[in-house]
Amino acid sequence: MRKDQDTPTGEEIARLREKARHIRLETIRLIEIAKVGHYSSVFSCAEIFAALYYDVMRLRPGEPHWPDRDRFLMGKGHAAVGLFPVLADHGFIERELLDGYTRLGSPLGDHPDMSKVPGIDFSSGSIGHALSNGVGMAVGGRMSQRDFNVFVMLGDGEMQEGQVWEAALFAAHNRLSRLVAIIDRNGYQLDGKVDDVMGVESLKEKWLAFGWEVHEVDGHDLAALTGLLRRLRADGARARPACVIASTIKGKGVSYMETEPGWHLGYLAPQDARSAVDEILSREI
Repeated sequence: MRKDQDTPTGEEIARLREKARHIRLETIRLIEIAKVGHYSSVFSCAEIFAALYYDVMRLRPGEPHWPDRDRFLMGKGHAAVGLFPVLADHGFIERELLDGYTRLGSPLGDHPDMSKVPGIDFSSGSIGHALSNGVGMAVGGRMSQRDFNVFVMLGDGEMQEGQVWEAALFAAHNRLSRLVAIIDRNGYQLDGKVDDVMGVESLKEKWLAFGWEVHEVDGHDLAALTGLLRRLRADGARARPACVIASTIKGKGVSYMETEPGWHLGYLAPQDARSAVDEILSREI
C-alpha cells in the first residue's frame, strides 16, 4: 500500500490518536519539571505533530541529519515541549534528556535550539521567521536537486507579522511546490483572541491571493488531516506551495483549558495535573 496516497485505515488512525495522547501526557509531565509551560499551545497542535512525525514526513529513526529527510519548522516555538518527546521516539535525542527538561545544562528549553537538539531544523520562538527559513530550505533543496519536503507550522497570531507575507509572496513567485505551510488556527494568542488583537481573516482568501494552493481542515480530525497531508506530500505535479488552515481548539483535550484562554502559559498543581491526565486518558478526541 502506498500510504502517502491512500486514506488512513482505522488501525492507523487509532495509532496516531495514541501518539497525540502521548504528546499531551508528556507535555504535562515535562511542565511539572519546569514548573511553568505552554500546555494549551501544544494541545491545539498535538494531532498535527502526530500526523506529520508518525505518518507523513519521510524520516529515518536515529538519523536526524539524513540529507533527504523532510524538514519541519514551527513559528510557535513555545510548543517545543510537545515536540521533544516525539524526537525521543524517533531516536533523535536520548529519552533520558526529557527528565531534565529546562534544568541547568539541559539542551531542552522552552523554545527549540537547532544547535543543541538533534532533529530540530530551526531555532524558533521569535514569531514570524519560520516561513522565511522554510522558504530558504525549499530553495536549497531545489538547488541541490533533493526531493525533501518542507513543512512549516505557524500560529494564527503569527499572521500579523509582515515577514510571513513577504515569504509567502516569494514562495509563490518561485513556485516552491515542496513547501507546505500549516496554520494552527486556534483563535488565540498571548494577549487574547487573535481577531480582537489584529484581525487576520479571511485567511483562505489572503493565501489564495498570494498565489498559494489553500486547503481547510479540522486540525483534530486525524483521518482528514493525515489524508490531506499525505496527498500534499505525494503531489509531485503541484506547481504552487500549499497552505493548510487547520481549525483547532486551544487546550484541546482538557475541558477547562478549552474554555479559558489564560492557559497559554501556566502551571498545574499536582491534583490538577492528575485530573488533566485522567481526562486525556479517558476522553476520545
